[in-house]
Amino acid sequence: MDLFDFNNNEEKAKPLAERMRANTLEEFIGQQHIVAEGSLLRRAIATDRLGSCIFWGPPGCGKTTLANIIALHTNGEFVKLNAVNAGVADVKKAVEQARDNLKMFGKRTYLLLDECHRFNKTQSDSLLPAIEQGTIIFIGSTTENPYASMTPAIVSRCRVFEFKRLTKEDIKGALLQALKNRHKGLGKQKIQAEEEAIDHIASMAGGDLRTAYNALELAALTTNPDENGNVRITLTDAEQSIQRKALAYNEDSYYDFLSAFCKSLRGSDANAALYYAMRLIEGGCDPMLVARRLVVHSAEDVGMADPRALQIATSAMYALERIGYPEARIPLAEAIIYVCEAEKSNSVVEAMYAAIADAKSAKDDSVPPYLKDNSFGSKEDKANSQLYKYPHNYGGYVEQQYLPDSLKDKIYYIPGQNGYENEVKAIRGRKGKKN
Repeated sequence: MDLFDFNNNEEKAKPLAERMRANTLEEFIGQQHIVAEGSLLRRAIATDRLGSCIFWGPPGCGKTTLANIIALHTNGEFVKLNAVNAGVADVKKAVEQARDNLKMFGKRTYLLLDECHRFNKTQSDSLLPAIEQGTIIFIGSTTENPYASMTPAIVSRCRVFEFKRLTKEDIKGALLQALKNRHKGLGKQKIQAEEEAIDHIASMAGGDLRTAYNALELAALTTNPDENGNVRITLTDAEQSIQRKALAYNEDSYYDFLSAFCKSLRGSDANAALYYAMRLIEGGCDPMLVARRLVVHSAEDVGMADPRALQIATSAMYALERIGYPEARIPLAEAIIYVCEAEKSNSVVEAMYAAIADAKSAKDDSVPPYLKDNSFGSKEDKANSQLYKYPHNYGGYVEQQYLPDSLKDKIYYIPGQNGYENEVKAIRGRKGKKN
């Protein structure tokens, strides 16, 4: 066996997703807002004048592939590191080599750093001078929002390109090409795939081409050929190879989904709130987190307009704790719908913040003498306690000052216009209290 055979075997051992990786911009799939003819990035690559940049987007959308294309089409050196296992020493070594190449051969060095959001401040600081001086051209690849997860000094010296999830049509086209391609794909094998099978894989991949390639390859390798050696991938095969949509999310989209859930509750959109809750949970979020947010918003956004919302939300959280998932989905969904459909009022929150502000700023907040605990007080204290008016002696309510003198005219809770708060106003009116 010669060296060519070893190389050929190594190539065959690569996953389909790796073999089908584009080598030119013409082969590159998706991201037309970045790589279209005449775009800034395409012009920079064509003229070999690309500056430091960060590719930010979800998994399987082409970030690393585009970085590799840049490497193949530049006249410079290309160094690839992964922030997960690369340390300061690795960075310093790459920078020294880049400096030598620039001095001796006039060649620029492109440093591709995968998972660049994993770099801590010390690692980033070791790279910063080389970026500033132009010793290296930095290309970072990340699934996390660089503005939130990376050192600002690095981000400010890079152009950030945001990648989008690939469309279903993008993925379908890539899968069909993989079936035809004899050099890198599955074209040398007798494989046919039903249209429904390709459609299903493209739909369930969730915009992740790597996931789609892996599913297609798994289906091809595990489907038994017929008597003529033909492999036919059916919808059933596709369903088994990619059993569920790729619902995982990065830190940024997690907070986006959570924010959308909370705002949908506040906005009384039960359909949206249910979707975002299930999207979070199916993507790996602890259901208890959804339940806790629901309890908070039942008081924050519904509040006194419908006090039953807090009871129902709390009951759903209790059911989740005692029954567990997935059975507790039902009471949780019921509570989400109830909170959405309930009348809304933020008067509780407004009252709370107003009270907090006075609690922090009031200089004289002495408790009125007749409200103090005078169990062990002096004779004067015990005499003052006699001034306390016991409400039940007056039919359940009696006018009496409860706040300290400096705050006696303060009104924190002002009932809103919705739901039960209209009854609260009526009750206050019967008591002769201010609304």
